[in-house]
Amino acid sequence: MHLRIGRVVRQLLVMVVAAAFAFPLYWVVVTAFNTHGGVFSIPPRFVPAFHTGAFTYVLTHTSWLRYMGNTVFIAASTVLLVIATSAMAGYALAELHFRGSTFLFLMTVGVMMLPTQALLVPQYAVALHLHLLNSYAIQIIPFAASTFGVFLFRQFFKSLPREYWEAARIDGVGHLAYIRRVALPLARPAVVTVALLTFITSWNQFQWPLIMTSSHSVQPIEIALSHYMQTFEANWRKLTSAVVLALAPIVVIFVLLQHHIVDAVAGRDSGVNR
Repeated sequence: MHLRIGRVVRQLLVMVVAAAFAFPLYWVVVTAFNTHGGVFSIPPRFVPAFHTGAFTYVLTHTSWLRYMGNTVFIAASTVLLVIATSAMAGYALAELHFRGSTFLFLMTVGVMMLPTQALLVPQYAVALHLHLLNSYAIQIIPFAASTFGVFLFRQFFKSLPREYWEAARIDGVGHLAYIRRVALPLARPAVVTVALLTFITSWNQFQWPLIMTSSHSVQPIEIALSHYMQTFEANWRKLTSAVVLALAPIVVIFVLLQHHIVDAVAGRDSGVNR
């Protein structure tokens, strides 16, 4: 009886905490779909009115599609590069035994402990001397490798039976072909997890493009939102409509693929039947 009561209490606490975190997002949606008068009504309206005028204005009277295209291009390019570099580095650390591999792995993981803010000044100086400022390259190349991705791929590749590589070697398959044809398909949860987290991180970039870019033609959606805060001022419907449009893609992608993150972290569904 006590165990059942405790379980119910824990579930209620989880629901309360989840509601507290979800309510701000829900309120943004309600405001975006509300009427102009409904935004300031007392008592407030907690049910969306489904007026789409603010969304139409953002899509037709601003450079939203341009910002969205920039963000999709930057995020997609970053994801492809991160998967390629993380898979190859993770495979090398997991399967290629060479002197100093453990030390190299520890140094790679140690990079996670470095605060990004402490590196902004030297990174800006390097970008300036390489003439990369105010370009797509400066928003993609510095994030083309992921320490978390290397770590995750290494753990998955270490779980693969050695017999797979030996069989591929007999067939004359090299390391790169083995990664592409055998290792990556078996490490599907790791691929999806790294791709999803990289995509979300790239999509939400604000500080880096704010410092490294100044032209609207290459800036991502998060910079557009900061511009709209000044442009729309107290027009909360238009501002929240822009926020909803910016959040919608990553929310949908995360909901569809979130179970892969659980599988990857828990070490399940590696594609190997034992």
